[in-house]
Amino acid sequence: MRIEDYLDTLRRDGELVAEAAGRTGLDAVVPACPGWQVRDVLLHLGGVHRWAAAHVADRLERPSGEEGFFTRVGDEALIDWFRSGHSALVSTLAGADPELTCWSFMPAPSPLAFWARRQAHETAVHRADVESADGATPAWAPAFAVDGVEELLRGFFGRGPERMACEPPVTIALTATDAEAAWTLRMDAGGLHVADGAAPATTLTLSGAATDLYLLLWNRGGPDQLAVDGDLGALDAWRSRATVSWS
Repeated sequence: MRIEDYLDTLRRDGELVAEAAGRTGLDAVVPACPGWQVRDVLLHLGGVHRWAAAHVADRLERPSGEEGFFTRVGDEALIDWFRSGHSALVSTLAGADPELTCWSFMPAPSPLAFWARRQAHETAVHRADVESADGATPAWAPAFAVDGVEELLRGFFGRGPERMACEPPVTIALTATDAEAAWTLRMDAGGLHVADGAAPATTLTLSGAATDLYLLLWNRGGPDQLAVDGDLGALDAWRSRATVSWS
């Protein structure tokens, strides 16, 4: 995907986060994030946006700490505070020098491409959180959802595949029905192994829209909208290991 595509999605999803927060209320419970309410999502995401923008704007060569980015904001000002940070992030990324160098933490064609991609998916996943507070399920273009699956599998879990170690082994085949994309995930004693294509001999085979696979793998959705063949218990092995936390 192009940087401009990520920015278009980031711009739209950030606006939808704010709209959903206003609609659900800040006290609404977020089902996918135990213990969190909508205000917690906004505080977290607004801090991440400011933190990310600083790396690009200041060309930071090392990861910045959290100080100054994550703060307590009163409910009366929270949505405006979130909007301000989101807008500043989009403007920073849109106006950045494509050749800039700064710290990043996953492979990408450039640091700018990394930050545009990472913040687009960060915002998309948390849009799902906020919208889930009133029972809504978001959808994205198939290409973006496929890219999100790739970032999770080969970006986040590619950095530490051993964390996904599983005995007995579990194999999950995934096919996007609205895009030319499929994956086979094997979790065994050595960790997570990802291959292109859906292998025929698996513990569980799932197929459906790329958005539904994206939400499933980020533990923001279930298999209800997917075609299922095999042992759904394999999802428990995935869900108990496939977590991404702020650190």
